[in-house]
Amino acid sequence: MAILRRLLAASAVAFSVLYLLSDLIELGQGGFSSLQLWLTYVAEAAIPLLVIGLYAAQRPNIGRIGLLGALGYACAYIFFTSTVVYALVDNVGDWSQLTDRFGAWITIHGAVMVFAGIAFGVAVIRAGVLPRWTGICLVAGVLLVAISSGLPDVVQTAAAGVRDLAFAGMGVALLRASQRTAR
Repeated sequence: MAILRRLLAASAVAFSVLYLLSDLIELGQGGFSSLQLWLTYVAEAAIPLLVIGLYAAQRPNIGRIGLLGALGYACAYIFFTSTVVYALVDNVGDWSQLTDRFGAWITIHGAVMVFAGIAFGVAVIRAGVLPRWTGICLVAGVLLVAISSGLPDVVQTAAAGVRDLAFAGMGVALLRASQRTAR
């Protein structure tokens, strides 16, 4: 069990950093590229498993709100991961083109991501298993992602970075806890 916890922790850090790197590459090149989309795909495909794993690592303290938040967040990212596949296959150039193609589905899943992210963040704060700042950071991050959707790309990337920091922070906290129990 300890090895799974360490793997979850390391994965939360690694995939959060990978997701941020992908966003920075997209920002730097002003749109999508095959490499950037593949990095996004790998990072986003991990999110459903990571968030459910982070839920499990906080059981039983995290409660039903945490479970609903984790499941909702996972479902939203299953959809978002599929949009990356679509962008790769159809050579979509940027986020604007992708949202034009998916229309309301992006908005619907974005709303699910926001509400589920808030629920999960609040549950992390209440559970007290992981540092409370990570839950606060997740709530702030998903709200900032939603609020910044019409703003310049650099602002959107910074907002996503807050969310990435939350999950990376949860991973670091689990790694530290694993190291303390291993001693």
